[in-house]
Amino acid sequence: MKKTLFFLLSLVFVQFYAQQNKNVLLLCIDDLRPELKSFGADYIISPNIDALAKRGVTFYNHYVNAPSCGPSRYTLLTGTYGSAGNDALFKRAEKIKRNNTVNPSMPEWYRANGYTTISLGKVSHHPGGLGGEDWNDPNKIEMPNAWDKSMMPVKEWEHPRGTMHGLAHGEIRSKVKKTTDVYQSAKGEDTIYPDGNITEKAIQELEGLKNAKNPFFFAVGLIKPHLPFGAPKKYYDMYDGIQIPEIPSPNKPKNPTTWHKSGEFFQYNTWGKDPRIDKEFAQEVRKHYAACVTYVDAQVGKILNTLEQTGLSKNTIVVLWGDHGWSLGDHNIWGKHSLYEEALKSPFIIVDPGMDNKGKITKAIVETVDVFPTLCELSNLSTPCFAHGVSLQNILKNPLDKGHVAYAYKTHQKTIRTNQYRLVLHKDGGQELYNHEVDPFETRNIASENSALVRELTEMLRQKELKQNHTK
Repeated sequence: MKKTLFFLLSLVFVQFYAQQNKNVLLLCIDDLRPELKSFGADYIISPNIDALAKRGVTFYNHYVNAPSCGPSRYTLLTGTYGSAGNDALFKRAEKIKRNNTVNPSMPEWYRANGYTTISLGKVSHHPGGLGGEDWNDPNKIEMPNAWDKSMMPVKEWEHPRGTMHGLAHGEIRSKVKKTTDVYQSAKGEDTIYPDGNITEKAIQELEGLKNAKNPFFFAVGLIKPHLPFGAPKKYYDMYDGIQIPEIPSPNKPKNPTTWHKSGEFFQYNTWGKDPRIDKEFAQEVRKHYAACVTYVDAQVGKILNTLEQTGLSKNTIVVLWGDHGWSLGDHNIWGKHSLYEEALKSPFIIVDPGMDNKGKITKAIVETVDVFPTLCELSNLSTPCFAHGVSLQNILKNPLDKGHVAYAYKTHQKTIRTNQYRLVLHKDGGQELYNHEVDPFETRNIASENSALVRELTEMLRQKELKQNHTK
């Protein structure tokens, strides 16, 4: 009798605890620079993300661990450093398929702790989380065991691959290079581009979750401002008369460097123009990028409004995270894929219900791998011992608290960022060192005259590299 009573009481406690656990809403934004009004860019129209920032803590110095979608999202979703390719999560899936020992992902961790896990849009590298020629093969799952439900509304774009680089009214990026326009501003509602449909589905899911018995981990991935820069014309028109500042460091750097030829950008039709030499065209590209930012900001607003209207905001942690930055002419680059500040720095905001420091800003340096352990602590879940990051709970409690160094990598280069310096090491022996106190745009390489400092920072980088090399 006592055992039966104890069991029933335990069951009641577990059910009560599950009901009290905080939900998580993770908003992943693709190719979003930290140029928002709440991050100090007055010329960008971003009222909804700015409103979110007023409810939480904004991280001014958040750095991703790789300047490309796939490996950056790998670090977010696993809490560990990984390989540098866009197929990082698919490689992990192959290990699981071969029955290799693989640490659980963040959504899998939540799922094991009683959460309903949902993925919508571009959360992992492929929208919808599937592989195959059109990214819709149910036998090729990017993140096995992670999601109770994984979705990507394709509508007139036919398949997830089509939505990833889609323009208005179902236009899919042509496989023939330079035939799809690099930017566009078509007239119509938000749903004429894929993100409008992702948002409508997110609203529908949240309305269905308001009476759910279990807590949820809901990740929503919005595609813009990823290339091509297409958004409804009403958002482009908002920038009439707004002067976008000049590019602060437009010149091509000298070797050694992670400068590249902006190959992704020039896959598109640029009407014979080159923003690296045509200032008027460069400004037009930047204006269309800004329109895409405002378009995606509007989608964030609709999702957050639904969270509020359903009453879920009272018990939901909200994280807004950009998967990396994007150079808009900085260092003569139009794209990501470098190890410069502009490609590695992205927006990061955490809102925790009942937090004390609403609207505060922190300049502490943090990394994407910190998200997993931070969310675990905020959710009262155990923190995985394999995580390479650290919980940022202390910074949420005291935004003036110190952060730590940030590590990032490409296939042939690796970098570490401290409060004052950035060091980049090349596989061929090249070195870059920048002093951010006097050179915030990383234009003067001082590695050759600071050999002792290079050695000191190299050792810090090696410690991070050791963790990366031991990732399962």
